[in-house]
Amino acid sequence: SSALYYVWFFMQFGISGEQLATGLQQISRYLLRMFVWHDFFNWPFRYYFTQIAITLAIVFAGTLTATVIALLLSFLAARNIMRGVIPGTIALLMRRLFDVLRGIDMAIWGLIFVRAVGLGPLAGVLAIIMQDTGLLGRLYAEGHEAVDRSPGRGLTAVGANGLQKHRFSIFTQSFPTFLALSLYQIESNTRSAAVLGFVGAGGIGLIYAENMRLWNWDVVMFITLLLVAVVMAMDTLSAWLRRRYIGGSVVPLFKAD
Repeated sequence: SSALYYVWFFMQFGISGEQLATGLQQISRYLLRMFVWHDFFNWPFRYYFTQIAITLAIVFAGTLTATVIALLLSFLAARNIMRGVIPGTIALLMRRLFDVLRGIDMAIWGLIFVRAVGLGPLAGVLAIIMQDTGLLGRLYAEGHEAVDRSPGRGLTAVGANGLQKHRFSIFTQSFPTFLALSLYQIESNTRSAAVLGFVGAGGIGLIYAENMRLWNWDVVMFITLLLVAVVMAMDTLSAWLRRRYIGGSVVPLFKAD
């Protein structure tokens, strides 16, 4: 059935065997150019590393801001917190808002904010905030809904108010999920932020756009390897943090008087 689908696909969209062979040949030419680095020691490395630093700054500013906003809004979208007709309606509307925010791709948000605030990192930060607020807000809300209700009942029995129950029952249990999702999103945004440069939102994508336009495929490969190294470093750091605060020793989320 898979073979029949591919036959239908090529026939439906007019892709001939000759066109496919030509495309594969062009790809091999591009790959060859990527691994032949001309005049390597005279490349503007300071400029490249500056753009990588800008990309990381965009990612951290956008993701951390979105994390705070999404965490606050996620309590309004959690159905085990927002009970009743009016609170339930608010939770439903909040979830639809999250769907809208995460349903628009980061590159589209980048284009919108480039037109609104101009070229530069601010547009990239705002694009990340919008998409991550929708994505993380929905995931945080589901994390709140998955917690055990027994600690909340115990806190109610000893006279805890609503805020104390949310803080010491729901958030304490969902904190590992909150931390893991936040760290993963920083890694994901480090990879995705390269696209923002193509739409004028600053960062390493600007170097990609410039050198692809000039057919400098060797520079494109070098920047790609740098970006992979940065992502690997971020993955190592986030793995250490997850081991330290999720799988390791107990994290003191509060101190008793």
